[in-house]
Amino acid sequence: MAISQKDRQILRELAARQMELAHSPRNQKLFQDWIEYGNSKGGCRPMIRIEINTFEHQLLPAIQRCEGAQAREIEANMLRPIINFTQFEDDTLVPDYYPIRMHTSFVPFGLPVRRQETGSLGHHFIPYLSELEEDDHLLGDSVFSVDVEGTDREEAQMQELFGDILPTKRITDCAGCCLTQDIVHIMNMDDMYVAMMDEEDRFHAMMRRLTDDYIKFYRMLEAGGHLKSHARMQHLGQGSYCFTNELKEGIEPAKLSDLWLFMDSQETAGISPEMYAELVFPYYQEMMSHFGLVSYGCCEASHPIWDNCLSKVPNMRKVSISPWCDEEMMGERLQGTGVTFLRKPPATILGMDTPALDEEATLACFRKTAKAAKGCKLEIAQRDVYMIGHSAAKVKRFVELARIGLEE
Repeated sequence: MAISQKDRQILRELAARQMELAHSPRNQKLFQDWIEYGNSKGGCRPMIRIEINTFEHQLLPAIQRCEGAQAREIEANMLRPIINFTQFEDDTLVPDYYPIRMHTSFVPFGLPVRRQETGSLGHHFIPYLSELEEDDHLLGDSVFSVDVEGTDREEAQMQELFGDILPTKRITDCAGCCLTQDIVHIMNMDDMYVAMMDEEDRFHAMMRRLTDDYIKFYRMLEAGGHLKSHARMQHLGQGSYCFTNELKEGIEPAKLSDLWLFMDSQETAGISPEMYAELVFPYYQEMMSHFGLVSYGCCEASHPIWDNCLSKVPNMRKVSISPWCDEEMMGERLQGTGVTFLRKPPATILGMDTPALDEEATLACFRKTAKAAKGCKLEIAQRDVYMIGHSAAKVKRFVELARIGLEE
């Protein structure tokens, strides 16, 4: 797709701005703070990140200058960390490169997700399966691939656009594998729960096949030399970074044991810890064993499955503490372990469509977290915010109050 000369100039100016910020004293200091945080088992300051992508529609249109669709996409990629760094002043880093990620595809059971939109945010997945006894013949082999040529073309184009100002860099984000999410994309959640009770053997067989396919996929990437170790500022699901001193940085080609893995199982929040331990965790634990370090959880509560499952994962290093999680219990469990207490505050505090922030509620939230996580390695990732009243200043104030509440 051609990029106009006007858009090209805008992108080159933005690339220069990104490089300037990347080399700024504040960004360099922040990078060292993240290294210290990654190397520690606790005792360092809490790190705070705001995930912008869910509410960027309230900020980006007002500042974007490019006109072409592809140019606007590239522009947005560069603007996101810049907005966090300059307007929110959280702990988001500005990279001194334009990231290029390997183009890959994985279609579980060969069944493309069918999604029906039901509103501005709502959606429904159109299932393939109802009862496994009748429908599991529809489950084919998972289809996966890697597009080396497409990745090379993207890198060549970005390099030609602004590589003399802002170099490109091949990176690998954390591996991701959320088995129960893949199943809910092809099977209604209530039908999945019924299958867990009435068709246990067939459910096990489905989980077994999907686990095997993911292992084959990642082993294919490993064997093809397509992986690069990520021990620093690559994306680690959950709005976090991959900083750690337990994995080496920049090994290429890398092995799975050099990488982080992110997993969650939000879809099983409605089953008992015992059922999770029997029907789900064995497959998750097997996936985790192939990788270097693990980060677990999203919006589900982690405390019901910590003692009998997650605590038994020796390479677990971050666990999500969502609004539905027992903060106090998890603080007790994680204290002194070096496993990050990755707190996700309720989205309702920041995510109201007004420019005003409830400052007392904000302070109370982070004071509670600071008390619960005393003695833990603490990180904040604010996610799932869809509106901010079109006010970047509101987000900045939220970050300021978070730091105050955590430090008191």
